[in-house]
Amino acid sequence: MQPLPPETTPREVQQRMEAGEAIRLIDVREPGEFAVTRISGAELIPMGTVPSRLEYLDAVADEATLIVYCHHGVRSQRVAEFLKQSGYARVVNLAGGIDAWSEQIDPKLARY
Repeated sequence: MQPLPPETTPREVQQRMEAGEAIRLIDVREPGEFAVTRISGAELIPMGTVPSRLEYLDAVADEATLIVYCHHGVRSQRVAEFLKQSGYARVVNLAGGIDAWSEQIDPKLARY
């Protein structure tokens, strides 16, 4: 298996989803942000709770590549780096976060 790039674009994620690739979208924003808008099928695991959710993420990462995102991609990049340092090989940051997703993939999503 080839190493994954540190980041991926919204279009690449959409293509991977359409191809049926096993991916899990992990939203690391706060609950209030998640309530405003979210990518369909994403799971909320706020950045501050990630260390306490490693056991859960271990099981999820065995089944799918983790695509982490936040508002603009800064927090999720930190989370992706933390997960890689914790031994996760299949984790990628969504470049530009949900803001880029709403611009490039789903303009119906609320922007904030």
